[in-house]
Order: sequence, then structure tokens, then C-alpha cells
Amino acid sequence: MGRKLGFWLGLLVVVVLIGGGAYWGIQNHDTKGSRRAVPTFYLHGYGASGRSSQSMIAAAERQKRATKVYTATVSKTGQVTLRGHWPAKVKRPIVQVVFKANQNSNYQTTSHWFKQVLLAVKQRHTFTRYNAVAHSMGNLTLWTAILRYDGQRGLPRVNRVVDIAGHFDGIIGMDDEPNQIKLAKNGRPKPMNASYRPLLALRQKLAKHQVRILNVYGNLDNGSHSDGRVSNASSQSLRYLVAGRARRYREREFHGRSAQHSQLHENPKVDRVINRFLWQ
Repeated sequence: MGRKLGFWLGLLVVVVLIGGGAYWGIQNHDTKGSRRAVPTFYLHGYGASGRSSQSMIAAAERQKRATKVYTATVSKTGQVTLRGHWPAKVKRPIVQVVFKANQNSNYQTTSHWFKQVLLAVKQRHTFTRYNAVAHSMGNLTLWTAILRYDGQRGLPRVNRVVDIAGHFDGIIGMDDEPNQIKLAKNGRPKPMNASYRPLLALRQKLAKHQVRILNVYGNLDNGSHSDGRVSNASSQSLRYLVAGRARRYREREFHGRSAQHSQLHENPKVDRVINRFLWQ
């Protein structure tokens, strides 16, 4: 009798353990709904923080029922910490990216950090595509990451990109001056700076007809043809890098004081254009 009782108790323990393992396995994996969701990552610019993308994220939540699910903080040594929760029912998840080393302009380094952000989020939720919204220096980080890692095994593919005030071919007062850059009919800029040349590889390596791009830039209408920090020609030089490869490429120019470099990400008109592009 004792042996039989021990057998049945042992069997019961095995069943409970197996059942418990199945339960926790379900809890730790995505539902179909979350796998279909395409997260949108917001990247800030030089010297900035999460505050620079906060109003854009709030507008996305208000206008398009998007939901901020994570803040991904990258330490000065590249360690990623995720704070937040991504419920399976969320259809338009947003991830706010914050770089503690926010003055690091080594795009090989920052692009690797962004890759680590993608991997960190993917460990919690399986997704195959992602969108990105980048301001200023965040654009160089993003496009360097796309060039180096897009299509790499185990990583999601870029789906839609919003570039805001991208200094692809220089910054006024550093390696550019107002009205200095000239664009050929095909968009090729002259001169080309040191940050632009490595991105020329996108003309051969960017996956064909995959990514939709919205390029946003500001014009103060003061004769500089710039947002005060970045010339319009520097921002527009993105076209030459992606022409013939992007699934769709559009430009939107904004005017006046609210189109100043750091005001573009606080501009309600810009918010509406971005949100329509991301979630039509």
C-alpha cells in the first residue's frame, strides 16, 4: 500500500511540474497579437534625452492610440535596461530610446547600441519589423545601424523611418555653412563630409523596396535655408543615399520659428504628419 501511495504521489508531482512548466512557458511567450505588432523606436539627438521625444510620443498616443511600452536606457558602456510593460493587446507599441552617452558621435558605437536595444526588446517580444523616428544625430545612429545590421539573422527588418532634421552632410558652424551644399538633380551633394561618405554604401546595400521613408526638415525663412543648425541641403542629401532602393521616399519642409532645429520635435504640425505616415 505504501509503495502504491508513493507511486501515485510521485506521478502527481510530475504532472504538476509539467503543467506548471507549460503555464510559465505560455506566460513568457508572445501571443499572436503581439507578434504582429510593429514597434516604433524614438531616438533623440546630440546632448538630448527622452524629453526631446516625449511630446511626439504623447501626440502619437493621443492621435493614433499608440502606447509607450518601454523606455530603453543605454548606459555609457552600452548596457540596455528596459523599463515598462508591453501587454499583448497593444497594437501600436512605442519604445523610447535614451542614450546616457548622449554626446557620443561615434556612429559605429551608437549603431551597435541601437542593435542591442532591438535585441533586448526582441528577447521579451518577438517582432520581425520595426519603425523608427529619429531627430538630429539620432538619424546617423539609425542609418548606420540599418547599413550594418538590417537583415542580419535574428534581427528585425526596418519598416518605416521618419528622419527629423538629419545632418547627413554636415552641421552649420562645424562642417557646413548656409547655402554651401549644392545638390545635383539626382540629389548627390557637393561637397560630401566625413559622416556622409560611409553611408554611400546604402545605395547598394539597402534592401530594395522594403522601407518607407519620411524626411522632415525645417526652414527658418531667413535666407539660410536651414533650421538654424542643419541646412536643408544637408537633410535632403538623404535622397541620394536611398533613391531607387526605398519602397517610398517623401520630404516635408516646415517653415518659420516653429521649424527651428529643436522645435521641430515640439511642433504639432510635424506630429500630425509623422503620425499619419506611421499609422495611416
